[in-house]
Amino acid sequence: MKTKIQLFALMFAFVAGITLFSSCEKDENGYSEASGSPSPGTIDPGQAAGNEVLTLTGSGIGGVTSVIFEKDSVEATFNPNFNTESAIIFRVPSDAIPGQQSIIFKNSKGVEFKVPFKVLGLPAVLSVSNYNFVKDGEIVLTGKNLGDVSSVVFQGTTTPLTVVSKTATTLTLKMPETTFAQAKLEITNEAGKITTTQEFVNLDNAFHIFTDAYGAGIDNGSWGPAEITTTVAKTGTSSFKAGYNKGNWSADGFANWGTGIEKSADFKYFSFWVKGADRDLTFYITGDKKAGGDYGNSDRTTPITVPANVWTYFKLKISDVGFWANGNSMQRMGWWIPGPDDADAVIYFDDVIFIK
Repeated sequence: MKTKIQLFALMFAFVAGITLFSSCEKDENGYSEASGSPSPGTIDPGQAAGNEVLTLTGSGIGGVTSVIFEKDSVEATFNPNFNTESAIIFRVPSDAIPGQQSIIFKNSKGVEFKVPFKVLGLPAVLSVSNYNFVKDGEIVLTGKNLGDVSSVVFQGTTTPLTVVSKTATTLTLKMPETTFAQAKLEITNEAGKITTTQEFVNLDNAFHIFTDAYGAGIDNGSWGPAEITTTVAKTGTSSFKAGYNKGNWSADGFANWGTGIEKSADFKYFSFWVKGADRDLTFYITGDKKAGGDYGNSDRTTPITVPANVWTYFKLKISDVGFWANGNSMQRMGWWIPGPDDADAVIYFDDVIFIK
């Protein structure tokens, strides 16, 4: 009788051991065992940006071999050691496409299961309607992940910009009154905050050569036909129309016939918008105090290529242009071209300023 009891106890221990071994079974690589019927629960957090850590919990979710974010089939890397029968830890790929989508899991048995998730994308500004602004003026930013923007301020300030309208790819802003010369923007959405690479210039705090009209003491200093026009404008209602006649060595621009434009340590950049002619042309910035000689001379040290028929923004360091290399008071400055040789050309300038 005693022998039978011992044999029964031994058999019970063996069966219990087999059961325990089966419940803790690993695959041949030592990772968690896959299930034929996984039951995923929820992902925490339920939305996140690239590189953030996620945890999926559930039952039977071991043995995962791939994690794919549905949009554009972006694969997430993960460490199988952080995958158990009840959880898996992984990161949102840095190149995951923002938006609502499924995350597709596949285990070593070939079974797929999906869990809904929202990838958050940081704001990205790819282009702007204007770099210059005045109080209550509007600027349109074009980019990505702009539909959930909650805050826009100038970098280093708490001064808010009013969001007039927004879509996934555009953001229209109303500009506040400010005291600085130029600043980048800090834009916040659900994914976080970014600082734009673009700097925005406060026209009210710049030195005006021409905006909607000539600046104080400034007049037309052109050799060719040039005038203020309301036909086109980048900012406001007017621009400076500069004509360059075929076959001439021509210079158009501005002058201060009185005291001149005095050199100032406050001037950091020379900037302007220019709308091109009917073909691409190269012009050269000229000035009567540049090192190359008088206004309209052969100085080619500061060329600009002006694309046809579109507005192009230029922002150059004062030190690179050298307007006051030969004196502290400049009377004439502008743009010259050796020609044009093929045909007349008309271009338009707007927001010609020195940025402080």
